[in-house]
Amino acid sequence: MIYVVIIFLWVALLLYLLLGGADFGAGIIELFTSEENKVKTRKISYEAIGPIWEANHMWLIIAIVILFVGFPAIYSTMSIHLHIPLIIMLLGIIARGTAFAFRNYDAVVDNMQKVYNKIFVYSSFITPMFLGIIAGSAVSGQIDVHANTFQSAYISSWLNWFSISIGFFTVSLCGFIAAIFLIGETVDLAERKRFVRKAWQMNIAAVISGGMVFITAISDNIPLMQWVFGNPIGIAAVTLATISLIILWYLINKGGSKRLRFLAGFQITMILLTVTYKHYPNIVILKNGSYLSLIENKGADKAIEALGLALLIGSIFILPALIYLIYSFQKRNPEEAH
Repeated sequence: MIYVVIIFLWVALLLYLLLGGADFGAGIIELFTSEENKVKTRKISYEAIGPIWEANHMWLIIAIVILFVGFPAIYSTMSIHLHIPLIIMLLGIIARGTAFAFRNYDAVVDNMQKVYNKIFVYSSFITPMFLGIIAGSAVSGQIDVHANTFQSAYISSWLNWFSISIGFFTVSLCGFIAAIFLIGETVDLAERKRFVRKAWQMNIAAVISGGMVFITAISDNIPLMQWVFGNPIGIAAVTLATISLIILWYLINKGGSKRLRFLAGFQITMILLTVTYKHYPNIVILKNGSYLSLIENKGADKAIEALGLALLIGSIFILPALIYLIYSFQKRNPEEAH
């Protein structure tokens, strides 16, 4: 049953990166959009993320619950030593969701709409930024469980160039996913070209920030190159991600849109597989060279069995409901399209 729980944890993180990433990315795209195009971008973004914006944080909640119940030692270590970036990320989620609701459903249209818009776009950037920082900190080897100062215990564990570069890489990926989603929502040729440019810009940003991740990993003595290219799975995943990216841009240039989301999602899946496969099951690497393992640091057997059973039963109800939610939005009245 432990492997069932681990699979659910990995899938929950993947779905949050895909669906939540597209959600955050819509705000990132809006942040870097000119004033004259913000209203159009806002409208198209709402139609794109409408089916998932209320449900995507479910995957983050599932991941947190899995860690809390199934791996308490890992949960406590991360929540203590990374509590600052965790709080910032959670505040970003709250601020973003609140701003999204008020700017779309507020009965009174006044100057507060500008405030809601700013909160939405900046929290859309900050939240995935710190999500990436937390992920980078977990494997950076900077978490010192024996630290005796505030700086070494709660600051140095996450405030380092490797974690920050992963934060920017995560932001770029979210923007790229969102741009691909938005391309599929447009029917106007000019708007499509604009989102294609956004996708290209975010793609370039992802390449640059990805390069910075490897550079900072080398400077911080993190064996990222070995994790990625030191095994057949990593090499195959990188190769497939690269091929799918080439196919994606070929289809974009040909004017296609049906398979773009699948290809973008496949790339993110390969990226996550690449960075997690090599050091599995060591989810947290500590400064003293030790690690926290999903196998060795699991909770009581009864807790794992109950958690795995709850996840299996819950998925029977959650997944069909989510699929129907997305399906119902896709069947909206054609007259409401652009």
